[in-house]
Amino acid sequence: QLRLVESGGGLVQPGGSLTLSCVVSGSIPDVNVMGWYRQITGDERELVAWIHSAGTTWYEDSVKGRFTISRDNAKNTVNLQMNSLKPADTAVYYCNRQPSISEAWGQGTQVTVSS
Repeated sequence: QLRLVESGGGLVQPGGSLTLSCVVSGSIPDVNVMGWYRQITGDERELVAWIHSAGTTWYEDSVKGRFTISRDNAKNTVNLQMNSLKPADTAVYYCNRQPSISEAWGQGTQVTVSS
């Protein structure tokens, strides 16, 4: 069973930066795609970035050029470096497989961008 624990969120001013981290444990194929998702209160959860175990990445248009996803396969971690943060980035951020596994969702980590 896949277990995911996110951390690194917090309150940051517009233009600031945060790095989110996800520790992945449990059963996962060697070849896989991991993603970072976010959910604004009242909205559906959306995928913002993913990374293949071979290193290929994808970003949603609104975060392209500002967010960087990375992974350490040896340490089973997936990170999301977020720069130039905007109030519109305020959300709970989650990691999961891509496509997601419904029973694997963790608690997420809250990111609030506000002055």
